[in-house]
Amino acid sequence: MKNYSRYIILGLFAGAMAACSSDDDFTESIYDTNIPVYDETAATYPFDKWIYDNFTEPYNVQIQYKFNFNASDMDFQLSPAEYNRSQLLSHFVRHLFYDVYTECRPADEENKENFMKKYGPRLFHYIGSSGYSPSTGTEVLGTASGGVKITLYNVNEMKPYSESVEYTSEDIDQLNDRYFHTMHHEFSHILHQTKSYPVTFGQVTSGTYDASNWQDRDSTTTHRLGYVTHYASSANTEDFVEVLSCIITDTEWRWMHRLISATVNGMCNGDKEQILDFVNSLGIKDVDDPNAHWNNFAVYTESEYNSETGKYEETGNKVLDIYRSNETVINKEYTAYVAQYKYTLYKQYNSFKRFLNDVTVSSQMSNVGINAMLKKISIATSWYKENWQFDIYQIRRELAKRQAGINDYIHDKSQVVIYDYQ
Repeated sequence: MKNYSRYIILGLFAGAMAACSSDDDFTESIYDTNIPVYDETAATYPFDKWIYDNFTEPYNVQIQYKFNFNASDMDFQLSPAEYNRSQLLSHFVRHLFYDVYTECRPADEENKENFMKKYGPRLFHYIGSSGYSPSTGTEVLGTASGGVKITLYNVNEMKPYSESVEYTSEDIDQLNDRYFHTMHHEFSHILHQTKSYPVTFGQVTSGTYDASNWQDRDSTTTHRLGYVTHYASSANTEDFVEVLSCIITDTEWRWMHRLISATVNGMCNGDKEQILDFVNSLGIKDVDDPNAHWNNFAVYTESEYNSETGKYEETGNKVLDIYRSNETVINKEYTAYVAQYKYTLYKQYNSFKRFLNDVTVSSQMSNVGINAMLKKISIATSWYKENWQFDIYQIRRELAKRQAGINDYIHDKSQVVIYDYQ
């Protein structure tokens, strides 16, 4: 629906332009052009002017932070975004989204600062509360409409600005999960609707997309099938942009967890080298460090009860638990999955490379999730580079650098000013 709507609008616009000739006389606009872009008498005037100066003027973007009932999803019970948090989020959107893409444009690119003005979304809509869907049991983190409007939920869950506020790595992870993953996801939709991605991408796992029941898949199943997230398994268009947004925003731990679970049941010839190259591209250096916070996990051999023999027999599959320490299980999904079966410990690891050396190498490529995942990563990143001249790993590095210095940015009064109601 988003694709068709967008093309229809563009077609109508092109037809309207064709109907005008250079000889036509243009009359005065039917709209009142004297209406100010912001109300100088409003209590929110300073912030409204800041939005105009930092978004509307340079990027032709509107920030809609005041609650708009008609523009909201009537299926949810929603609350307005708080004023303080709306301002801080807007600073983050500018510093961690728009400025990142502008910074990463090729140095010799003409008008590099105009890229986001041309291709970026036109409206950000903030909602204070969650968009929870009782029918599917899922939480909506963000939505997009025709490549024009992005709605961000849960703004009131952000840590608010204060003179002493400090954002931790956990806070940054939450920003990525709730806002920036969504923004990069939806922006990638805009880009691929402008320049199509190869059909070969959707053919890699064409038989396992599930538009209706993707939310019922756990991470174990999803990664074994070759998807970076369970939502990616809903459709090839969502799969494509999830690959891109995960590369940009996901933590080292999340990527290593994903790669381990996709590889645990086998890999193809050449996969090991591609995995290590990809890990290096992500900037992950400590694959052999036993103290790395993701690098401690156990692999179990899965067994099921055979009613004919009256015994538990190995299925050939392996499952894993991932720990931050020997006492704390991090991935509860895996723990619940393992608990459904009788299982025996296969091996405890504290080295990713040692794990790769133990993984079975298979020629049955269709059954190996990591091979499908690697193929899709290669197709998506190559498309990104060839069509948009972006090195997606540079975008990841630039975002990570800015997030690491986020507290210095927040407390720099020349960068961030948060206004009270006048």
